[in-house]
Formats: sequence, structure tokens, C-alpha cells
Amino acid sequence: DSGRARARNSLEWARCALRGVAMADGKVVELSYDELTDPASNLSDRIAAAYGKEGLGILSVSGVPKVAELRARLLPLASKLAALPDDVKESISDVDSSYSFGWSHGKEMLANGVPDYHKGSFYANPQYDTPTADPAEIQAHPSYARPNIWPEQHVPDLEPAFKELGQLMVTVGALVANRCDIHVQRHWQHASENGGGNISSRLENIIRSSKCAKGRLLHYFPVEEPSAAAANDLQDSWCGWHTDHGSLTALCCGAYLREEEEVPCPDHDAGLYIRNRRGKVVKASFPCSHIAYQIGEASQIHSGGLLQATPHCVQAARGASASGIARNSFAVFMQPQWDCPMDVPEGTSAEDVRVGQWEPGIDFGEFTRRTLQKNYHSEKR
Repeated sequence: DSGRARARNSLEWARCALRGVAMADGKVVELSYDELTDPASNLSDRIAAAYGKEGLGILSVSGVPKVAELRARLLPLASKLAALPDDVKESISDVDSSYSFGWSHGKEMLANGVPDYHKGSFYANPQYDTPTADPAEIQAHPSYARPNIWPEQHVPDLEPAFKELGQLMVTVGALVANRCDIHVQRHWQHASENGGGNISSRLENIIRSSKCAKGRLLHYFPVEEPSAAAANDLQDSWCGWHTDHGSLTALCCGAYLREEEEVPCPDHDAGLYIRNRRGKVVKASFPCSHIAYQIGEASQIHSGGLLQATPHCVQAARGASASGIARNSFAVFMQPQWDCPMDVPEGTSAEDVRVGQWEPGIDFGEFTRRTLQKNYHSEKR
């Protein structure tokens, strides 16, 4: 069927990419925290360079207070979660949310339809333990609206560490969204007679008001040296090709661990890869002291296509030096509330937006349902 054909095409395309076909290094646009917090700074050119039609869909922010300390507190806890007894991990899993809260392992599918046992994830809302008390909303939107589950007895440090870093990443994300709003507003003021219409402060307000942010703490299990055949297979990737469907995704730099000691990345080819607008696969790197922000399809829609999301994947470390090394990472997905209208600036069309599962009149809950239906092999958010 067409879904299997897409998976085969994705597999073959990724194999070519990982063999070095049409690959290049990509420079990630950098903003500083001081610039973001200075109302007088003009960052529109760099927002356009990062998120516009010629950009990689990602930027990084330097100088964020406490980020190195908070990263060092949280990331080792992913290994502690993964080492818990199976019955304990089962007790902090949430089947009713399709494993979108608490512990998840082997519940997601690789592009070839095989369950993904390479990594384990712990999901939680870093801002709200109970996003809503309305039973109807919880039933209608379980992947967003169900309450958090914390392993308080077994990993008591997890909740405060997860929340503090997650909330910091959302706070800085709102500052990035504010600069996106300024850029989008200026563009549509020039392009539209109505002066920008319904878009002033739109992205920032979405991030500040939504109760749907989702943090994901990941543990990639150590593996033995892969065979030469497996090294070129999509299954060997840590995160398959996808495009984020939310507003903004925050990433902190992953940590490579041999037992409990952090070590340098054992494979210079490992890391984040992005397919740019010309179809070239680009490796995107940022310093471990930065927080990176990738733009998502919801922002592409709300900006009328001015900001554009990009397909990306994470390639596993390979080779003898990677044997026995685990990797822990943390991401926060900032997304609209489930009932947020997915509308566009006045005067724009579906051709401007270029997101196939979107149509006028739907809300983010329906947009999510259509996205997951379209990309049934995609990672859960």
C-alpha cells in the first residue's frame, strides 16, 4: 500500500544519506540569551535565516542561565529510569495515553514496522501535573490532557530536575517565539493591506498560554558494534525521519555515557541531520552549553508559511568506539492547546502554508489526529 511504499522510499533515501550521498555540514544560526531579553535588539534577519525558506529550521541560544547545571542534573536520571525493574517501569507507564505519559519502551515502531527497543522514553508535562480536570477533555485528548506520572519512591530527583530544566526551555522558547512574531508581523505588514491581521504575538501567546507542553527524557541503550550491513540501515538510526507538528521543539545537547561517566561523542558522524529546502542532507550541530529550537508545522501554519519546518532524524553512533556507550537526551515539545484554531494570516492560502494534512477550520487536536494518521510510523509527542 502507499504507506509501505513511503516507508520503503524513506528507508532507501536514509540509507543513501547515511552513506554520505548529498550530505554537508550546516551552520546553525545562533542567538544569545542577552539579545533575546533586550527589547532593542533586532533579530529578524537571523530568525529569517534560521526558519525561512532557505533555513535549516533550527537555531541555538547561548548564555542561558543555569542550563549546564540543570542538564547535568537531569540527563543521568534517564539511565536510572532505564535500570529500574520491569514491574516498576510498568507501574509508571500509561497505556490510556498511548504511552504518551510516563515510561515507554518498545511501543514505537521503526520505519520497517519493527518495534523500537533501542531507546526508552519518559514523558511528562514540565509545567502542569494536571492540565485539565475536565473528564471529557481528558477522554478526547489523552495524549495531552492526562496527568503526569512520577516515580517518586524510586527516582525522587526526577520530578524537580525534569520540571526545572523543562520550564526553563519553555521560557526561553517563548522569547524565541516573540522574535518570530516580530519577524512574521513585519512581513505581513508589508505584504498585506490589513497590516498583519490576526498574527500579532500569536506564536508567543500560544506557547505561554498552552497547557500541552511535553517533555521527553530519552535513554538510548548501549549496543555492541553493529555489522557493516546494519550500519547503513535506517533501523540503526536513533530517531527516524520526521517533521515536528507542534509549534517549537527545544533540545538540549545529548550526553554520551560509558556506565555512569560522560564521555565525548564516539562517532563524529552521529547526531542531528536535517533535509534542507534543496533536498540536501545536512548535519546540524550546536554546543552543549546551548539550547536548540526547531520550528514545527503548527508555526508554519500560523505564520502563513513564512516559517518553515524541516524533516530531520538523529543518527546513531557507530563503530568499535561506540560499543557499550549509551546516550541520554531531553527535548520539550511546545504546542498549541488542543482546541487552538489552526488558522492562518488573512490573505494566505493552502499553497502558502504547504502542510498537507491542514485545512481551514480545524483545531490543533484535529490537526494532531490527522498528522498521526498520515505518519503512522512517526515518534509520539
